[in-house]
Amino acid sequence: MSRAVAGDEVGEQPALFVSAEMDDVEVWAVAGGTAVVFSAPAPDRDQNQDAAAVVRIDDDTALLAVADGVGGERGGARAAELAVTTLALSVTRRQANASLRGAVLDGFEAANRAVRDSAGSGMTTLAALTVERRSVRPYHVGDSAVLLFGQRGRLKLQTVSHSPVGFALEAGILDEEEAMHHADRHVVSNVLGSPDMRIEIGAARRLAPHDTAVVASDGLFDNMHTEEIVEMARTGTPSEAASRLVDTARRRMQQDGADRPSKPDDLTLVLFRPSRG
Repeated sequence: MSRAVAGDEVGEQPALFVSAEMDDVEVWAVAGGTAVVFSAPAPDRDQNQDAAAVVRIDDDTALLAVADGVGGERGGARAAELAVTTLALSVTRRQANASLRGAVLDGFEAANRAVRDSAGSGMTTLAALTVERRSVRPYHVGDSAVLLFGQRGRLKLQTVSHSPVGFALEAGILDEEEAMHHADRHVVSNVLGSPDMRIEIGAARRLAPHDTAVVASDGLFDNMHTEEIVEMARTGTPSEAASRLVDTARRRMQQDGADRPSKPDDLTLVLFRPSRG
């Protein structure tokens, strides 16, 4: 488990977050910027089935990842742990002349095999963002997602959830409000631990000095609209931005959901912002 840090004090080493029960965000210096992490179980659950990783590869390069296990508390938590640890191992063992993209894809494939071979019955989503020389690239399986937006609120990147509801939203059949309250919003059509697992790879995008990226499980996206996430996270320090998201999502989970989204669930996010230098 990682060392806890307060406010904007910065940890120097990368970390894995497995079955975490955090009360506050943690801050890490990676890839010429700041990564802020939070992970905790749902208000009505004893064990957190999410996991996260912040992996420093070199001074300019890092991997940020979030996994959301499914299949019962023990099985889901184990699957999520296998996903982030196997992916982290793949990128840290990358040969000097090998591409980061190739190491990430190998990591996803190895993680899928590890989850399938595990004695547990769980499966998991996995979303990752690489930061490499001021460029980012998303990879994902399932409905954990990646956002990238500018300081003025322009959305530059949003991954599409691998689910019937996610695809209907992308196609314009459902709007975001309908999708968040849809009866099948829990159904995920692509997971690690499946023989049919497929990896979606996004295009590399250049980071502007004031951009913010968020990698998170559906505990965030099922409790906040995209425009709310962007508005709350685009300003302030990285830890202030992440704390606003955490506080809002966790408060929503304990409301009745009559006029706002409300879905008690494990909540894990990694927020990244490059330094302005």
